[in-house]
Amino acid sequence: MTNVIDYYNSSVKKEIDGWPKGITACFLRITKQMERSGPNLGLPYTRPFGDGLFEIRAKGAEGIGRAFFCSLVDRQIIILHGFIKKTQKTPLKELNLARKRQKEIHS
Repeated sequence: MTNVIDYYNSSVKKEIDGWPKGITACFLRITKQMERSGPNLGLPYTRPFGDGLFEIRAKGAEGIGRAFFCSLVDRQIIILHGFIKKTQKTPLKELNLARKRQKEIHS
C-alpha cells in the first residue's frame, strides 16, 4: 500500500514548486520514495524534529531546501512548510510555523 503526499495549502505547494530546479528534483525524488517506503527514510533524506514533526532534506547545486511534514492515519503525509535554507541552523521562525500548522491539523 502506498502513502499519499498532500500539502497544508496551495501556497506551500507553490513555494516548493518555485524552488530552483536541482533542489526541486531532489525534493521530488525523496517524496516519491516516501510514497513507496513511508515517511521515515532517515538521514540524509529525512530527519525527525520530535513530536511527530519531520523535515525533508533536499539538496541541489543551487543550495538547500527544507520541507517540514507530519504523518496522519491512512498513510497520509502532509507537507506543512517549505523554505530555502540560508543559514547553518534551521531558523526558529520556520520551525515555529511548521509546529503551528501541525497543531492545526491534529486538533
